[in-house]
Amino acid sequence: MAQKSSFVSCLVFVIFVLTSGSILAQSELRKTFFKDVDAARAAAEAANASLLAPDSWSEGVGDYKAAEDGLARGRNIEYVRDKAADSEQSFKTAKTAAELAKTVLAQVMKSRQDAANAKAPELAKDTWDKAQQEFGDAIRSLERGDLKRAKRLDLEATSLYRDAELLAIKAQYLTETRQLLADADRAKVERYAPITLGKAQQLLADAERELNENRYDTDLPRDLARQANYEAKHAIYLSEVVRDVRDKNISTEQLILDWETPLAEIAAAADITPAMSEGYAQTKADVVNYIEKIRNERQAMEQEIEANNLRLADMDEEMRTLDERLGGATAERAALIQRLEAEAMVKSQFEQVEKMFTAEEARVFREGETIIIRLVGLNFDSGKSEFNQNNIPLLSKVEKAIDVFPRSDIVIEGHTDSYGGDESNQVLSQKRAEAVQQYMINAMRIPSYRLIATGYGETVPVANNETASGRAKNRRIDIIIRPNDEAA
Repeated sequence: MAQKSSFVSCLVFVIFVLTSGSILAQSELRKTFFKDVDAARAAAEAANASLLAPDSWSEGVGDYKAAEDGLARGRNIEYVRDKAADSEQSFKTAKTAAELAKTVLAQVMKSRQDAANAKAPELAKDTWDKAQQEFGDAIRSLERGDLKRAKRLDLEATSLYRDAELLAIKAQYLTETRQLLADADRAKVERYAPITLGKAQQLLADAERELNENRYDTDLPRDLARQANYEAKHAIYLSEVVRDVRDKNISTEQLILDWETPLAEIAAAADITPAMSEGYAQTKADVVNYIEKIRNERQAMEQEIEANNLRLADMDEEMRTLDERLGGATAERAALIQRLEAEAMVKSQFEQVEKMFTAEEARVFREGETIIIRLVGLNFDSGKSEFNQNNIPLLSKVEKAIDVFPRSDIVIEGHTDSYGGDESNQVLSQKRAEAVQQYMINAMRIPSYRLIATGYGETVPVANNETASGRAKNRRIDIIIRPNDEAA
């Protein structure tokens, strides 16, 4: 029994040794036969050959698998070597074809990437699939050496990819609006609220037109679609109200009284007696004026607090330093007093400038000793850099404000809203700032060395670009007055 057990153990050991030797031998053979083909395959993968040279790539993969299987099954060494060599050659061919495709088909590949970025495979699937078919045919034609057919298919695929991209962009921005208008159509909203529904339809058409003309500047079409959504919802609501009135569920008088109630409550919160015996116009004007007054007072208080904090911090630091020193204290205290008097003068000058402008003409701010005049009343025609001649009286006030700070440095900042391209907005804001600068040189006789004109485009908004009033505030010229020590 012991002899039998010993024999089995020896047999297992021999099989293990033989098997291990076979595995080691296969490993060494693989290193020998697959070293070059692995390098060729990696180079083809780096060139994206599976996409750009699919036939050669497939041949290479097939021969590669055959070589691996042959080695694993112990087939003739020559067979394994030949399959590995064939695979290597196919991968090299695929790499060369892929690099050629990157050059010859560069246009369609860019269009393909743009469409993919716009989520065209999801949002414009049919057109994307057609483009993919044309693209695949173009690649295979090029791989077979049919350059003429490849270029023709390249143009067709490019056009389809661009169509798919535009459809996807429209789907992202206009689908909700289209659905709302479809809901409105089913509810027969046009019968009850045709004006508001017409606004929604026109805004949708405008948004689609803007996307057709410039699909990459989506700020304007996105805002138009947002407005169209609002008007569509508004139309649906109004149609329900009108239907209630027509069906005598509510009287016209009661409807008006219901709509006056919120305005009366707002007026009461502002301690304003609502006066709507002749309509809501007076009450609305009183509430708007109250809000503007509160806003201006808050702004003035914030500026005053900031200035006081800075002044107190400086005074505290200097007083502490003076208390630690004995020699020269009197002279330094006198210098401190002189500086505080200069700051008081700047404050007085600021208040003088602030009183020059109405709320419709400019907003005046103070940051430390720097004065900012935001010319909300200075108007430019859309896309133009020449200001209107009716702005001359406002600029005359600016001249008087600058005279309050003799020998000060002046920066003219141009700003736009977010509509239009980033680069074109920057150029436009620079031209507008330079137009004001030139007027100051020619008409105000301000030396050019005191003036700097800078355009910031849409990068420094002061209001919400999603609303018309916000965009109007962002289209502005800011005059920055920096008094120097000598002027103070």
